[in-house]
Amino acid sequence: MAAKQVEIYTWRLCPFCIRAKALLDRKGVDYTEYAIDGDEAARDAMAQKSGGKRSVPQIFIEGQHIGGCDDIHALDRQGQLDPLLA
Repeated sequence: MAAKQVEIYTWRLCPFCIRAKALLDRKGVDYTEYAIDGDEAARDAMAQKSGGKRSVPQIFIEGQHIGGCDDIHALDRQGQLDPLLA
């Protein structure tokens, strides 16, 4: 079975980005990271993809917008993250 495509838009030193990536790392998830520090064009593209969200991180699984750090941790606590990643 192919791994799900996971993308995360981050700033390198953002503590919320680091926490979100740590959760994915603990789950053994391969993801594509877009570090967009100070890149307004990339941030605009992320905002367009995420329905206007400009904060980081923004996380997508198979193109579906999951949200940010709090959102992915909430999904995990509710037992809903693993099915999305399976």
